[in-house]
Amino acid sequence: MHTMETETNERLTALETKLSYLEDFVNKLQDVAVSQTKEIDVLREENRVLSARFRELLDSLEEIPNRKPPHY
Repeated sequence: MHTMETETNERLTALETKLSYLEDFVNKLQDVAVSQTKEIDVLREENRVLSARFRELLDSLEEIPNRKPPHY
C-alpha cells in the first residue's frame, strides 16, 4: 500500500520528468526558429537583389526601340 507521501513523490517525479522533456522541446524549437529566421533573412536579401536586377533588365529592354534595322 502506497502512502500519501510516496504517491506525492511519484507524481512530483512524473511532473519533473515531463517538465524536462518540455524544456528540451522548447529549446530545440527555439533553435529551429532562430535558424529559420536567419535563412528567411538571407532569402529576403537574395529576393531583393534579384528583383532589383530584374527591374534593371526590364528597364533596359524598354530603352531599345522597337524598329526594324536599317537593312530592311
